[in-house]
Amino acid sequence: MDASPAAPHPYWPRDLRIPTYVANDRSMSEILAFLFSLSGLFLLVTWIVSGQKGSGGKLGTWRRLAVCWFAVCGFIHGVIEGWFSLYYDVIPGDQSFLSQLWKEYSKGDSRYVIADNFTVCMETVTALFWGPCSFWAVYAFLTNKPYRFVLQLIISLGQLYGDVLYFFTEHRDGFAHSEPGHPVYFWFYFVFMNALWIVIPLSLIVDSWKQLSNAQTLTDKKSKNK
Repeated sequence: MDASPAAPHPYWPRDLRIPTYVANDRSMSEILAFLFSLSGLFLLVTWIVSGQKGSGGKLGTWRRLAVCWFAVCGFIHGVIEGWFSLYYDVIPGDQSFLSQLWKEYSKGDSRYVIADNFTVCMETVTALFWGPCSFWAVYAFLTNKPYRFVLQLIISLGQLYGDVLYFFTEHRDGFAHSEPGHPVYFWFYFVFMNALWIVIPLSLIVDSWKQLSNAQTLTDKKSKNK
């Protein structure tokens, strides 16, 4: 049995062994500024583009916000989570910017820095499917495609399902992978940032339900009148 001490690191549980870990050389503020600046850029550009009159007319405010959400999701799922799905096995010792982003986020959930089997599988599915599909949804709404609400429903269901599993598996572990009650690492990183992918997809599922039900109602009425 190896009795050597675990390498020092900022993650929980404190006896977690991460032998390849190398501390970040970028600060929390640098990493968060990068993440929120790029996300904000995607949001701003999409907001401007969605305000133009397209083939289906000008989109309303709430619909534009939904399109902006999908644009940001495409970036986060495809690029940020895509990086994790490709390089999860080297992230603890890697100093690439996105690896450092994941090492910072792992202070709120150390499953990422130890390449936990669930997180690897969940993030790989997210990157491969919901990233590209989110950009597809942006295109579908901007060009008024008839399948746009079907796409919105599928993506939102996938996001909600993945996030419920994400929280529930950690609940089953007794929330052991984050510092309990920490205002940034636990409440902001782990709870708030992930809760967005429960609250917003739920509202978009309800929206899709209404839109598709209304469309089916109109179709049924036309069939009866023939």
